Amino acid sequence: MPHQYIRKILEAKVYDVAIETPIHEAPSLSQRLNNQVLLKREDLQPVFSFKIRGAYNKMAQLTAEEKARGVTCASAGNHAQGVALAAKTMGIEAVIVMPSTTPEIKYKACEARGAKVILHGDTFDQALDFSLKLVEEKGYTFLHPYDDPYTIAGQGTIGMEILRQHTGQLDAIFVPVGGGGLAAGIATYIKYLRPDIKVIGVEYEESACLKAALEADERVKLSHVGIFADGIAVAQIGEETFKLCREYIDDVITVSSDEICASIKDIFDDTRSVCEPAGAVGLAGLKKYVSKTGASDQKLMAIASGANINFDRLRYVSERAELGEKREAIIAVTIPEQPGSFKKFCETLGKRNITEFNYRFHDPKNAKIFVGVQVHPDQMPIDNLINELKNKGYPVDNLTENEMAKLHIRHMVGGHSKAVQNEVVYRFEFPERPGALLNFLNKLGARWNISMFHYRNHGAAYGRVAVGLDIPQNDRQHVTSFLEELGYHYCEETDNQAYQAFLG
Repeated sequence: MPHQYIRKILEAKVYDVAIETPIHEAPSLSQRLNNQVLLKREDLQPVFSFKIRGAYNKMAQLTAEEKARGVTCASAGNHAQGVALAAKTMGIEAVIVMPSTTPEIKYKACEARGAKVILHGDTFDQALDFSLKLVEEKGYTFLHPYDDPYTIAGQGTIGMEILRQHTGQLDAIFVPVGGGGLAAGIATYIKYLRPDIKVIGVEYEESACLKAALEADERVKLSHVGIFADGIAVAQIGEETFKLCREYIDDVITVSSDEICASIKDIFDDTRSVCEPAGAVGLAGLKKYVSKTGASDQKLMAIASGANINFDRLRYVSERAELGEKREAIIAVTIPEQPGSFKKFCETLGKRNITEFNYRFHDPKNAKIFVGVQVHPDQMPIDNLINELKNKGYPVDNLTENEMAKLHIRHMVGGHSKAVQNEVVYRFEFPERPGALLNFLNKLGARWNISMFHYRNHGAAYGRVAVGLDIPQNDRQHVTSFLEELGYHYCEETDNQAYQAFLG
């Protein structure tokens, strides 16, 4: 099987539309990590993503009859743009089905290249079902975004370029994994010619379908997929890609949204380019690998796989980047409710900068303050800060990893209310689009009084809401069944320490 793929990669027809992307060093990050960090700049492709390689190579194999019938695909965005450009270049009709949650920048780019775009469903799987329905009804040729040998071979040309461009020492390559086409193509080629180079797959922790499949030793379908990194938001690894990844990938690392945001900032700092979340996943994995293994004086390469990000998502990325780099601590501190206590607290922090301060009067004796503090993972880590404050007599709760605190509490103004005796708190996620919040409220209905509500649109594909419901004790047994019927992903946060400290 590897011989067949090597030949397909060598013969791949990608350079009619794709470019051979450069490899750039990230000097600041290299110095910080004590390793030479290299970026393979697939974000510089004409469609700002590596996907043009696989899409064009697959379409170049179609017969004249298949081309005449037109093509269709389902995609969260980057594959769609590759198909749109390839179809325009070849003069083929393209109908592209994308989830309704697809960032506007992606579906507008497809339309600008002459493709017909249909927005359908909230997930990739729903878009896929509709695309396959078009194949049956209209006779279109279906172009799979990752689970096809020619698509895999097209992506594998990146591995070919890496070995041609970088002939010396190379210790590891970190590759984003969604459906697995990119990882399978690169790993198959690299391992055939340079088995000494590690190829490590990197997944967003909320869509880690390859990791789940490797642990189960078979393909599994995730019950829930987080789509912050929408370019790799896939519930099940491909059949063909799993065979190749299981054989040739050395390891799989999962990363958080905060770690991805920090890596977007790192790439910007060193290149002045802005990657999309999926595009920065490889670098996030590289950084985590260095942190866990203590690797030094190595040459490590990450695939910067794409740059299709909505501009308004950058405010969320900016907010979370410092947390992802562990350069900001979010803490709840109890200080005396008296003049001068805040000044004394600031003096205790020493040279650390306060990045955020939230407070509302509640208790005449003690004040509970929500504080963001600048820290440094090496010189001034979070644990040192917590211990210093406790040693000075301040009760402290570390909220740095608390999603309720980071997503909602830090943006809310209010306080404790004695008027609400039966408050139960939930966090919800729902597909973001015009009217989505109203639709959510309509579904929530008026069965119970809403006692607290926080929603903030930060340009992500999913809206996030914190809701307090005033539910009498004798009605609690009906809550779970109601929430399941509601159909949105949720988790209860009534016992969350950030909520209890400031709003409970």
